[in-house]
Amino acid sequence: MSHHDSPGRYSRQLPLWGIEGQERLSRATVLVAGAGGLGSASSFYLAAAGVGCLRIADSDTVEVSNLNRQILHRQVGSLKVESARDTLQALNPELRVEAFPSAIDSDSVSGLVRGADAIVDALDNFETRYLLNSASLRSGVPLMHGAISGFDGQATTLVPGRTPCLRCLFPRSPPPVRPPALGATCGVIGSIQAGEVLKYLTGKGELLEGRLLLWDGLFGRMDEVTCDRSPVCPDCATADCRKPLL
Repeated sequence: MSHHDSPGRYSRQLPLWGIEGQERLSRATVLVAGAGGLGSASSFYLAAAGVGCLRIADSDTVEVSNLNRQILHRQVGSLKVESARDTLQALNPELRVEAFPSAIDSDSVSGLVRGADAIVDALDNFETRYLLNSASLRSGVPLMHGAISGFDGQATTLVPGRTPCLRCLFPRSPPPVRPPALGATCGVIGSIQAGEVLKYLTGKGELLEGRLLLWDGLFGRMDEVTCDRSPVCPDCATADCRKPLL
């Protein structure tokens, strides 16, 4: 919080975690995997809250069909990561954005996760999510998962050594479909993901550990399912992935 406007900018949230908590946020780097609907909402609130660096990875360009939910973007045809960077830095000039206009794959994922304090899963397919899950387990960096379909959404926080991993919860990739996507649902789930990151970084509250939160926006209901580790999970059922975080 070195900039002169910082105390005023964050004054309404300082009672939640104090100057020390705000300093933790300012020193943190968060990887946002995907700059679509979930990435737009989560990164917007992380930037506004004063997270120091957002590392945003997405290889796509903005299409007209994105604009109903991807609130970071204005210009069709621009790279999503550049559009995201411009919008977020205009929102909070104290923010540093590292923009990676490349696909998240087995070659790039380790480098993207390296040095991050938390990972936001704002992806739209499970094959890439599994890569992120494995990188989370190898690095010990928690993964805040979110997904949406129409009015429905889900979220959980996956902490290596303490919780089930994504593969425990979803052993096989669901069939590839193009679900309906509503901006308001992205807002709900992306906000929950951002809240989980902020709680983790400041040490406040209780994370969505071992709990899959389910949002039914059509009926305005929220439920949760308790999740357990799978003893036969190929991703996390090994000794080196089960070490508790220090």
